[in-house]
Amino acid sequence: MPKIVILDGHTLNPGDLSWDALHSLGELTVHNRTPPEQITERAANAEIVITNKAPLPAELINALPALQYIGVLATGYNVVDIIAARARDIPVTNIPGYGTAAVAQMTMALLLELASQPALHSGSVRKGDWVACPDFCYWKKPLVELDGLTLGLVGYGAIGQAVARLGRALGMKILVHTRTAREEADTEFVDCETLFHESDAVSLHCPLTDENQGFVNAQLLSQMKPTAFLINTARGPLVDEAALAKALNEEQIAGAATDVLSVEPPPADNPLFGAKNIIITPHIGWATRAARERLMNIAADNLRAFLKGTPQNVVN
Repeated sequence: MPKIVILDGHTLNPGDLSWDALHSLGELTVHNRTPPEQITERAANAEIVITNKAPLPAELINALPALQYIGVLATGYNVVDIIAARARDIPVTNIPGYGTAAVAQMTMALLLELASQPALHSGSVRKGDWVACPDFCYWKKPLVELDGLTLGLVGYGAIGQAVARLGRALGMKILVHTRTAREEADTEFVDCETLFHESDAVSLHCPLTDENQGFVNAQLLSQMKPTAFLINTARGPLVDEAALAKALNEEQIAGAATDVLSVEPPPADNPLFGAKNIIITPHIGWATRAARERLMNIAADNLRAFLKGTPQNVVN
């Protein structure tokens, strides 16, 4: 039985799921978290190494002579040097498609929070503001009706398309910027500048690349409507955080919501922490129990396929 080491299993399975499917495939050791300086020691004799965010750079991969397979417990695989792995004929697999519904749901939750502000008003009521109010109702910020407004999507993979369906259900017009524009009913494909200029809410659903890092910058933000919202459930480094904080504080845009930051966990001096009109959640869009269970099952399927000599979801 191969020796399987999971370097950082806690975020996937804090205790509400079972590792049995992976247990059945080998001698399994699960570490909740592994600091970078302990990776070599913990993975020293493992044929199978599975990671979520614990980094596997070239020098570490080359320091693990028994290593035969790397599984990434996520869709993104930038924590692994896939070129170094390929040079040793080590397949690297990822987990595509597991979180589409969960991330789309989170995107809409953030959009609805920006538009209707239920958390803000619930907190206000609990502080006694309604008890002290002379009227039967009040609102602390403008409330926005989404029906008839324009939702702009940057990226149109499975998640972007799921968000588009939810947006249409709310009566929103859909604009899309993507590398592979096509004809589609109820969808208009436009360039990036047009999308930011015309949308009432912009939502990011593109992968992070060297070319698009920080592309949501001061110049692009300046083209947005002062009533518009920006939502990011994709990757933190897509956004120039200092520029977004400035745009929010100067009321160039009405609000933003992000489930991701450029560094996670973030330093205390992240400029968005001091910005006005922003919602920040701790990268939880993927983390419904249903999505994590799908992820676990696909991870086991990936390893099972490798052990049978027919690897799947190989990214290198």
